[in-house]
Amino acid sequence: MAVRWRQMRARDIAECVDIIARHPVLRARYGNAIQHLRPAWLRLLECEARCTVVCEQKEGSQTVICAAGVSLFVTDDFVREVKSGPLFWLGPELAKRVARGASPVLSDRQMRESNSVGGLNLLVWEGCIRAEFGGDVEVQRSMINTFIRDHRGYLWKEVIGSQVVSAERLEWMVKTGGSLWNPEKARYVDLSGLNAAEVVKKPHVVGVMPGSEIAEDATWIGGLFDYAAPRFGFSQSEQKLVLAAMDGEGTDIELASALRLSVPTIKNMWASIYRRVADDRPEIISESAHLGANASSRGREKRRRLLSYLREHPEELRPYSLRLVKKKHARPPRVCDGS
Repeated sequence: MAVRWRQMRARDIAECVDIIARHPVLRARYGNAIQHLRPAWLRLLECEARCTVVCEQKEGSQTVICAAGVSLFVTDDFVREVKSGPLFWLGPELAKRVARGASPVLSDRQMRESNSVGGLNLLVWEGCIRAEFGGDVEVQRSMINTFIRDHRGYLWKEVIGSQVVSAERLEWMVKTGGSLWNPEKARYVDLSGLNAAEVVKKPHVVGVMPGSEIAEDATWIGGLFDYAAPRFGFSQSEQKLVLAAMDGEGTDIELASALRLSVPTIKNMWASIYRRVADDRPEIISESAHLGANASSRGREKRRRLLSYLREHPEELRPYSLRLVKKKHARPPRVCDGS
């Protein structure tokens, strides 16, 4: 059986909501708020400050969505509310707020500015596997890998995980770097002396912040906070082109179809991307090693090398303000002491 993660689309949402509605634990948490989940997730697809994915499992000619993941970039005020107590179930509350237009999600401008200076707050709304696929190790492993892929390259301030449905999941989150928030002590604590099975029955918050002590085997969490400032200043349309190329849309004709642009426009965008890279890191796309090849082969190799670099430097493909990034990382002027 083949497993594939992709971006959530509007037509997926009814099936994704059904996964929550049929889940033996989550359906009780949501209660009547489940009616707000579909309009809330439809609203989210219109904004930049979210990551929404689905997992498809294909067997023969049939394809089924077996898992869904939704995470948000939220305001400082909402994080303070979440942690101040009394704690509450995040999923139902978010569904109601987003559906009625009282969303705590950052605006596109706030998203770019916070990811340039200060940092972002990530809140994982749901990472839910359809009940009948709950024991599928491939789906579980691929969910973690997809989460890492989609959330690397951001400037994080705090990451708050989803409210888990089992003691085993809570123990795993804590073992791999997360901590349990104690609103009375106003700090993160470990699980020492607590019964994990009892903890998950009530609203809880598990999170991690930069500089927190992270377990040696929790390299996946450490990787989220491994941040480097972007250098190239790609436009939003250029970022979308590169992401589409990474997602398997190979030729310019395929990219033009996927992005609903003309082929000449796609070629002009690639030329702009290469100029930006050449101005800062020319060695990435240097053609000197391929002088004997024909133009077509050199072009494919140049693109391959660029995409390979960007897979390792996802910060270049995240929303940010190049002006703010440059200002933040500018060297202070030298002070002359007159000697």
